[in-house]
Amino acid sequence: MKANKTIKRAVALAMACAATSATADVEVLHWWTSGGEAAALNVLKQDLESKGIGWLDMPVAGGGGEQAMTVLRARVTAGNAPTAVQMLGFDILDWAEQGALANLNDLAAQEGWDEVVPAALQQFAKHDGQWISAPVNVHTTNWVWANKAVLDSVGVSEPKNWNEFVAALEKVKASGKIALAHGGQAWQDATIFDGVALSAGGPAWYKRAIVQLDPAALGGSEMLETFKRMEVLRGYVDENFSGRDWNLASAMVINGEAAFQIMGDWAKGEFLNAGKTPGSDFLCFRVPGSGGSVSFNSDQFAMFKVTGQAAEEQVVMASAVMSPKFQSAFNVVKGSVPARTDVPDTDFDDCGKKGMRELAAAASSGNMVGSMAHGHANPAAVKNAMYDVITAHFNGEYDAATAVQEIVTAVEVAR
Repeated sequence: MKANKTIKRAVALAMACAATSATADVEVLHWWTSGGEAAALNVLKQDLESKGIGWLDMPVAGGGGEQAMTVLRARVTAGNAPTAVQMLGFDILDWAEQGALANLNDLAAQEGWDEVVPAALQQFAKHDGQWISAPVNVHTTNWVWANKAVLDSVGVSEPKNWNEFVAALEKVKASGKIALAHGGQAWQDATIFDGVALSAGGPAWYKRAIVQLDPAALGGSEMLETFKRMEVLRGYVDENFSGRDWNLASAMVINGEAAFQIMGDWAKGEFLNAGKTPGSDFLCFRVPGSGGSVSFNSDQFAMFKVTGQAAEEQVVMASAVMSPKFQSAFNVVKGSVPARTDVPDTDFDDCGKKGMRELAAAASSGNMVGSMAHGHANPAAVKNAMYDVITAHFNGEYDAATAVQEIVTAVEVAR
């Protein structure tokens, strides 16, 4: 009920803003509302202001973007779509199928987007050969963030494999600290699942089971091991985790209340916003066992049709998003890495440089996989079906063996 009230208020606010907007303004619907995200978004606002483009802010809280998409559907149904919308993966393609998105081909050709945007991102930025969104970053989701002082206090170093990770969690728990900071929301449970699945089954199995939805792979021993590992992690989460926002879980690690958080690299923006330094204050590493592979998602700005062609202010915004200078400045603050392959890592910190290296290596080796948790593996119906099983299992409704059976059934029904 609270979420519905939030959505209704957001729609009402957006329509009020739209009624007073100027021709050269862009109304931007997004869910970047945490401290680190807001700092990164300000980079884009200032860039557009320098080009004479006004910004009408339309924030909808909720890190997974589900509430934002609900607000968007209400706006479109009312005939009042925002001019620019932050979107992920299959959501972009769904709106493109409906003919709702503006064509950015002329700009893309002029600026050579085809040559600098990785093919894995173009899969979601193009529809029927037409550019329909501007990718702003690449996030990878199978990261662990750790408070170095907490680890030092219990004599733990960066774990290199799954067993070492469990041993580290146990040492922290025995010390009286919270071992694993987590927020009990479906998309956060699924984000942990991304990394655990890669650690338990590897990228080839992940592609067969999670992306291609092969029933034998979905119901195989690797999936059973994934759910068993999820059960292990559940034992190291504090009892107050239910409903906690992701950035509050990050704050627990930042403040030394907890040792670890499994979260996408947007979490780094929270550490940086708190004045923390990678290496000395916090550590960043892949979920143990998933090294050499990455699960990714890409925030993109889709431009909704205002007229038959993209409006001038939409073109200016898309061009600004895709400029190498902005891609560097934004992603340095956001915690992600550029959506272009020609941006140098000069201004990035150690975690950023590491992320860029690992993403390039995974793309080259074929071990770059779309994040199920963040809408880059399957359409929404399948994703949500998986969410339901993963969250039910994490909250103790199923044991691991039952969860395997349930996820196979849920995917079969949702396809």
